[in-house]
Amino acid sequence: MLKSSIPRGLLGALALAAACTPPAQAQGKPVYRCPGPPVLYTDGLTPQEAREKGCRALEGAPITIVPAVRPRAAPPPVASRPGEGRVDPADQRKRDADARQILADELARQQQKLAGLQQAYNNGEPERQGDERNYQKYLDRVAEMKAAIDRTQADIAAIQREIAKLPGS
Repeated sequence: MLKSSIPRGLLGALALAAACTPPAQAQGKPVYRCPGPPVLYTDGLTPQEAREKGCRALEGAPITIVPAVRPRAAPPPVASRPGEGRVDPADQRKRDADARQILADELARQQQKLAGLQQAYNNGEPERQGDERNYQKYLDRVAEMKAAIDRTQADIAAIQREIAKLPGS
């Protein structure tokens, strides 16, 4: 058995490099870069054609070509009949009334929640709980209560704005 002086890893790298060599360069054909609005790289020209078109030969690193992604075509517009998509005014009034009722119910729930939070908050001095021997725990709970009150008030204001947007307000 003969022993090679070339390390195994180098042999593998050389084999990989030989396998990755582009076919144009492996055959000895030069690759040309031709000017123009779309720059063209080709190996299908003779040296005389390349000179006539102003192309220059590239030497060195192999060229990698990435195909462009074609945009998807927009779906064709759906032909609609006149009046299609319109809602009967009576149906729209019923929908608006339903929306108003849903918002009124939510407003009542939020106002009830706010009343409970404000009662527990006790104007910033809620009763201390048994696990709040550490004063910082108490202060943290008071801050959380204040934040919850602020969020609930913001929710109530948003619901009232939505009710005001409904027709017939």
